[in-house]
Amino acid sequence: MHKACPLSELAPGEALRLNTSPPIAVFHTEEGELFALDDTCTHQDASLADGWVEDCWVECPLHASRFNLRTGSVDAPPAKLPVRSHAVTVIDGDIMITESDEVPNLPPGLTADGHI
Repeated sequence: MHKACPLSELAPGEALRLNTSPPIAVFHTEEGELFALDDTCTHQDASLADGWVEDCWVECPLHASRFNLRTGSVDAPPAKLPVRSHAVTVIDGDIMITESDEVPNLPPGLTADGHI
């Protein structure tokens, strides 16, 4: 389990990147929901925490692939593979992430520790 930050430090509409291996993006939507996905687009090395969130989707800032915040599924090319989604809980005011045990889908040439 990874501690992201206190809930009070992640405003609605904001996202943050956890330096896990591979990195995880945590999203706090305008509606107050919390989600966590692998942070790296499966098409190319781009941070989803830097993307645009609308409804329940995050759009990659590099080539506009969209990933579902609930499931990690992808609905717009050029990405073809989903990202992992992770369980999010708030414990004693802290956002906690339970990392998925699925194998991550990383862009070509990138390893789980972020190296090419």
